[in-house]
Amino acid sequence: MAEPEQHPPPPLRIAMIGTRGVPAAYGGFETAVEEIGSRLAGRGHEVTVYCRSAADASQREFAGMHLVHLPALRLKAAETLSHTALSVAHAITRRRPDVAFVFNAANAPFVPLLRARGVPTAVHVDGLEWRREKWGGAGRAYYRWAERSAVRHADALIADARGIADHFASAFGAPTRLISYGAPLQLNPPSDRLSELGLSWKGFHLVVARFEPENHVDVIVAGYARSRARLPLVVVGAAPYAATYTARVRSHVEGDARVRLLGAVYDQDLLDQLYAGALCYVHGHSVGGTNPSLLRAMGAGSAVLAWDVSFNREVARDRGRYFDNAPSLRSLIEAAEMAPADAQRDGMALREIVRANYRWDDVAVAYEALAGDLKSGASSRMRLPRRALALPHPIDTLGPASSLTGIRRSRH
Repeated sequence: MAEPEQHPPPPLRIAMIGTRGVPAAYGGFETAVEEIGSRLAGRGHEVTVYCRSAADASQREFAGMHLVHLPALRLKAAETLSHTALSVAHAITRRRPDVAFVFNAANAPFVPLLRARGVPTAVHVDGLEWRREKWGGAGRAYYRWAERSAVRHADALIADARGIADHFASAFGAPTRLISYGAPLQLNPPSDRLSELGLSWKGFHLVVARFEPENHVDVIVAGYARSRARLPLVVVGAAPYAATYTARVRSHVEGDARVRLLGAVYDQDLLDQLYAGALCYVHGHSVGGTNPSLLRAMGAGSAVLAWDVSFNREVARDRGRYFDNAPSLRSLIEAAEMAPADAQRDGMALREIVRANYRWDDVAVAYEALAGDLKSGASSRMRLPRRALALPHPIDTLGPASSLTGIRRSRH
């Protein structure tokens, strides 16, 4: 029997809310919005992206997407929420969208406002933010409450990793749409710009991360500093509210000329060459689900040394090499330098994993299908009992973060 003919869904007005916006110059959510939104626009949908902190706030169109620039309070705890509040107000009082995608579970309390105006809404819940040390007790309590709010009010929850989906299933019995990220493939990458930094092809190790405790940049530089590595360690990243942590990172590398702290780098061409040119990409993220930087390094063909948690093993599989402290990372770095051909073979295998499983075209189609379902009335909202809203978060009983995220000892 012939397959039924597949018809594209009718054009929809789609709002993307809760990120810094596009063009992407900051993190994973922004990259996802740019890659997904541009593809949805290319498929005929009217996509509006709400932006803050843009380099050019006069820009109204980008890659087929409409941009709306709104201000935000410059405070760690209020920047995202203040901008999302204004974005939601704009969305429901101007040209109301057919569907809204809200990024970050912290923004879930604004979902009822969208739904009250008849806008079905999905929340991309991101990682387990309430485990991050940068949030005090009040911040962590807020994130736990916001997760419950997402379960109660969102018409759909989007998880980008199996571990996040499992968390919502175990904590709330809530279903999620498992839609991961994508990454570009670098098949014949150039290397001409590496010389700007005094680097050579496959002649350095790379870290790209915000300076936060859960990204373990301090552990990475400490492990490297204790190693006998000959190749330099290039560290790309910073954080706007992390002066103390940044000082901790710097304290590990004082006097070590092998370590190069570049700060934030927003030149995507240069970043692409760094990803592709590194012998090893060192990835210390532990609570954020599927990480776009990890995927980008894999798509560039770099070997991966990753913090040993379930999120990273789900992505890099048995071709990644895993560490959970400074001594184990030191061993991995030294082993990679002793057998660079093996590391490069791992990098090629990791690129094939991305080719087969992490394609932005597929991600955009999954978002399009979800948007169509929401517009048609589908919803997974749950009525949580009042008691469930007052009790401590169910998964808190698992103890420290290592229990939560499935750390296993390195086998390499």
